[in-house]
Amino acid sequence: MTPFTTVTGVAAALPTPNIDTDVIMPKQFLKRIDRAGLAIGAFHDLRFDTDGQTRPDFVLNRAPYNQAKFLICGDNFGCGSSREYAVWGLQQLGIRAIIAPSISGIFFGNCEKNGLLAITLPPGDVDLLMAHADTPRTALMTIDLDAQTITAGPLRIGFDIPAARKALLLSGADHIQQTLDRAATITEFEAKQAATRHWLWARG
Repeated sequence: MTPFTTVTGVAAALPTPNIDTDVIMPKQFLKRIDRAGLAIGAFHDLRFDTDGQTRPDFVLNRAPYNQAKFLICGDNFGCGSSREYAVWGLQQLGIRAIIAPSISGIFFGNCEKNGLLAITLPPGDVDLLMAHADTPRTALMTIDLDAQTITAGPLRIGFDIPAARKALLLSGADHIQQTLDRAATITEFEAKQAATRHWLWARG
């Protein structure tokens, strides 16, 4: 995964609450057997009409928001099914962080597993960030994960994040790599257990 340290980029506001994973990644894009080419699926039905033409009224189709790295979202973002494709598609679209008053639990977990920073803030703080993002000339924002701050113009807002999740994002490691990094400790534990509780290791 790509480490998240300090990232500066355009923020786009998606104030609608309850944007579910079928909106983020419609079901027809779940037929793929790998992660490649999912950017086209991200918000597909909002970005394109039935003829495949871009919808000029959708925020991510307008400059500078077509280069957005951050989404400032409404309540309960990512609700619905547990499809991990939704996170993959957002990342391939260039999104590095989601900010919302609340984020659906399974979607939040998928963000953690795949290196997409998910931040929950009080509604008042989200409203302030949306107001900045809603004006193109003030839409630029910086997230400093180490300092746990979001800076947008004169605004400087802190956010909470569990230490273990923060370490994963800063390093760019995933849960599998985190386990592999402890391979020697795991092997040592298994050897001791096999010697002292051999019945657990008995074979058929």
